[in-house]
Amino acid sequence: MNTKLIEKAEKEHTLSKLQLVTLLKDSSIDNELFAAADRVRKRYVGEEVHLRGIIEFSNVCKRDCLYCGLRASNKNLKRYRLMPDEIIYLANKAVEYGYKSIVLQSGEDEYYTVPILRHMISSIKKLGVAVSLSLGEKTFKEYKAYREAGADRYLMRIETTDKKLYEALDPGMSYENRKRCLRNLKSLGYEVGTGNLVGLPNQTIESLADDILFFKDIDADMIGLGPFIPNRDTPLKEFKADNFTMSIKTMALVRLLLPDANIPATTAMESLNRNGRIIALTSGANVVMPNITEGEYRKLYALYPGKICVNDTPGHCWNCISGKIRSIGRMVSGTRGGRIKRLEHNF
Repeated sequence: MNTKLIEKAEKEHTLSKLQLVTLLKDSSIDNELFAAADRVRKRYVGEEVHLRGIIEFSNVCKRDCLYCGLRASNKNLKRYRLMPDEIIYLANKAVEYGYKSIVLQSGEDEYYTVPILRHMISSIKKLGVAVSLSLGEKTFKEYKAYREAGADRYLMRIETTDKKLYEALDPGMSYENRKRCLRNLKSLGYEVGTGNLVGLPNQTIESLADDILFFKDIDADMIGLGPFIPNRDTPLKEFKADNFTMSIKTMALVRLLLPDANIPATTAMESLNRNGRIIALTSGANVVMPNITEGEYRKLYALYPGKICVNDTPGHCWNCISGKIRSIGRMVSGTRGGRIKRLEHNF
């Protein structure tokens, strides 16, 4: 009977919380679920895979999230900051490789003031690319300033919609403020990306279902989710997680419920499974976000252990992932890859 739920989701793009929980718990229908998500992906967003180059420009963070290697209390991490000219240089090189979309990502580092970020955004925007930001929680005024400077998208995971769990794992932070930030970004006209971690301590299947419904409720333009990988330099270092398959299942259900959203095959998936991004791309994903930072900084942005490609160059990453995409009969997009909202009757 659970295959009927998959058929319903593929056709109607809606499921109740109970129906989501039922599918998440049923391991016997995984292949059918992944195939349905792939069909919906093909129908709504096509065969192109959008490559978005990430510049991880600072690993300094004022937050102390229990699951994150960049947490302020981690004294074992060598900290770094790239200067604006270095960041703009990396963006220029990325455009030469062929990237049409640049993501500026950092910890919540207050060194980068509004004038500095506006200069970076406007300079990179002049290269003719889409500019995405992943800088954490800011004020409405700050988000507005970045939008006016040319930022197109903003990525900020909710991590979990379980309020009690969120505030236990993110000390000093407010779940309500996190949601307020996402609403503010929407109101300013950003394409808004969010997402969750799958396999957190004390996370339930019901909580994952709530996460999926939250993404649909806010009509997220991009949903980046991945497995929680414990970091030895965090309080959760002893936690054992076996969550690759659950991450793919959650992602597939997100595709079924938000058929025209952009969904990345995340790096963390490949850190757990050597074919992780290919599996994700054949289970609903249509975006890959290679690291275009250079040198030792690739290793120092240590969110979690076992991060792939830290010894590669940006050029190697472009060639490697492009080859993987072609190997499954897909193609690298030549566009900026914005979300195109579609209706079922258009097909």
